[in-house]
Amino acid sequence: MTAASPAEKPETSPDMLAAIDMGSNSFHMVVARLVHGEIRTVEKMGEKVQLGAGLDQYNRLTEETQQRALECLSRFAQRLQGMPREAVQIVGTNALRVARNAHDFIARAEEVLGYPVEIIAGREEARLIYLGVSHTLSDDSGRRLVIDIGGGSTEFIIGQRFEPQELESLHMGCVSFRNRYFPDGKITRRQMDKAITHAEQELLNIRQHYRSVGWQSAVGSSGSIKAIANVLATLKITDGSINRDGMEELRKRLVSMGKVEKLAELGVREDRQSIFPAGFAILMAAFRSLDIQTMTFADGALREGLLYDIVGRIQHEDVRERTIAALQERYHVDQAHGAAVEKTAIAAWEQVAGQWGLRTAADEDVLRWACRLHEIGLTISHSQYHKHGAYLLRYSDLPGFSQPFQKDLATLVRGHRRKFSAAVFEGIEPEDKPRLTYLCVLVRLAVLIQHPRNLEEPPAFTLHGHDNRLVIEFPEGWLDNRPLTLADLENERDYLARQDFTLEISGR
Repeated sequence: MTAASPAEKPETSPDMLAAIDMGSNSFHMVVARLVHGEIRTVEKMGEKVQLGAGLDQYNRLTEETQQRALECLSRFAQRLQGMPREAVQIVGTNALRVARNAHDFIARAEEVLGYPVEIIAGREEARLIYLGVSHTLSDDSGRRLVIDIGGGSTEFIIGQRFEPQELESLHMGCVSFRNRYFPDGKITRRQMDKAITHAEQELLNIRQHYRSVGWQSAVGSSGSIKAIANVLATLKITDGSINRDGMEELRKRLVSMGKVEKLAELGVREDRQSIFPAGFAILMAAFRSLDIQTMTFADGALREGLLYDIVGRIQHEDVRERTIAALQERYHVDQAHGAAVEKTAIAAWEQVAGQWGLRTAADEDVLRWACRLHEIGLTISHSQYHKHGAYLLRYSDLPGFSQPFQKDLATLVRGHRRKFSAAVFEGIEPEDKPRLTYLCVLVRLAVLIQHPRNLEEPPAFTLHGHDNRLVIEFPEGWLDNRPLTLADLENERDYLARQDFTLEISGR
């Protein structure tokens, strides 16, 4: 689902920004002021919603859990009132990635908030976490390892300065591990060892590679890691940092305590006590598997990363543009041809966007990027290359892109040529199909006009869009000199008719 946002770029940057992280354990919101390109936090809010704990046996969010989440979001919504859409980012993470009814919940959440909500992939979550952490640390030149333990997933990133180099998201978190290994609040040696072993097994996927890349410092960025650092300081085991010996000592103390309720004696808040042993087990496994000796804590996290991502887009340093350019290079896309198709599609879009209700920044962006990448599948095979391209865009890790946006982009590439059948829109929500149909038609039209691949400027055509109908009028005589283009357009009329879409051509 892609909610609307103004297509026109703001003449001045918004001075207030906001980000909401709908995590598996907690919902967090941060509101900040943008001053001379720098972010200054104004307010932070957070609630333990435990979305991940509200998944039933069929991986569906229960109604009780949804209500709890919506009540939290309604409180956040009051603080967002009046803020421009381009200044707000709201994302969901692991619990919403796995929830089968996530789409229904997001629709309700968007109604409460008044802003779009996007589900981000694990590696995109990792990228944003690193972005938030790196802006809160000194600008050193060494590589750093960043770990963030969430409710349903744990992110591991190696980066240098503001650029991540390795991004991984493993399917283990303090809520899921709590439910599996410490459901009754008891902390036994056997269960702790089983939890640590499980986490070590998950880490086998990245252990060798991460250790070979290496790092000069390790940083933790989640509430679980902060709580562990605070307990180590309370027990006077360390000065607030986290080290290997301290973790081994704390493991013994936790087992000897035996119950999560006793963690109150160590200053652990009541709402964190039940998940503390699970978070500890995951971090203990990371220390052992990755041979971490010392770790510090940083306040920056996903929500701060979202703020800096907003700033990047405002200042025209959009990571998504870099991602598109990298894809063009990697898959040897004909960039000049893609640019010609893009220019033609935008010339058409500017005429019918208002008539078709497409005047949103997201619609313009997905149209532009689909045009640039429509031939990406050629690197695999010329046969059915539109399907290969759609697969690459749907399932690749694309920095800066949400999962719904990737699905939209893949749909436009899948539907840019040949049969325009219902299969193009497989997996698309019914309310999104009309919008994507219109955008597909614009991409298809631009590709046909640029079919000769001579980088010709778009003709001075006139378009009128009315529901499932498009009237296109070319300059007099233009089609007479281009019989192949005319044949393409006549074939296209037949293709579109199969989706009950009428194309009328004039100007011959």
